[in-house]
Amino acid sequence: MNIRFNPISKEDILTILPLLKKINTTTPHDILETRVLEMVDYSNYECVGAYDGDSLIGICGLWYSTRHYIGKSVEPDHVIVDETYRGKNIGKEFFKWIYEYTLAKGCEAVELNTYTANRKSHKFYYNEGFEIYGFHFLKIIRDEKSFF
Repeated sequence: MNIRFNPISKEDILTILPLLKKINTTTPHDILETRVLEMVDYSNYECVGAYDGDSLIGICGLWYSTRHYIGKSVEPDHVIVDETYRGKNIGKEFFKWIYEYTLAKGCEAVELNTYTANRKSHKFYYNEGFEIYGFHFLKIIRDEKSFF
């Protein structure tokens, strides 16, 4: 196994869709594709990948912001490691790389959200030194009230 971590270029961003669809099963493919293409146009977003050779085996979106209570921060989003690679410390190595990468970009803190039912991720983030700081609330304001 030769694992490496790198930012994913705008031109290659749609390569994340197969992994992304593993945790986002409700959003129709065309809407998911449109949203991902829109996200890469934001100056405060980038996606990074974990690769085994040339195979994309993990992804993580990174959202950058400056907040009055913590300074410049990064929010890892849609963190996914392919099932066949889980339990091999790739997530731990991925986050080690993310900490170093974003610290070099001037980030002072890492914030993230995880679904309440995803207990495995809770254990992982606790082991990474994260603490619960608040609750993430969501309200859909479009006419179609479905979550996707």
